[in-house]
Amino acid sequence: MIAIDLRNPKPIYEQIKDKIKQLIIFGALKPDEKLPSVRELAQTTSINPNTIQKAYKDLESDGFIYTVSGRGNFVAPSPKKADSKRLEELYATLRATVGELSYLGVPEKNITEVVQNTISNSRPQGGNKV
Repeated sequence: MIAIDLRNPKPIYEQIKDKIKQLIIFGALKPDEKLPSVRELAQTTSINPNTIQKAYKDLESDGFIYTVSGRGNFVAPSPKKADSKRLEELYATLRATVGELSYLGVPEKNITEVVQNTISNSRPQGGNKV
């Protein structure tokens, strides 16, 4: 389910968080689907359970998962309306990424193609295509 790159300078909990987000966003994990327990995921990835717990806590804070006491963690339904602050953060990230790609000499056509392919292949849970 999740592969961790120990050579990646990004903290392990962020790698876990990002991978689970991708699985949710691209539909591999469905709304209300149960996630592996902290213990199960720690065993399969050989990662400290506290690290897994931190990733799950952040995912819950970000609205991607929810916890049912005594039952575990589940994929949250897609929000009907996006938080304007979060949208602005995402737009800023997109602008910075496009700017960096342009600076590195990537042709506009290639950037546009990647964005269009990403949109075509993305379907948020419970909603229309992006």
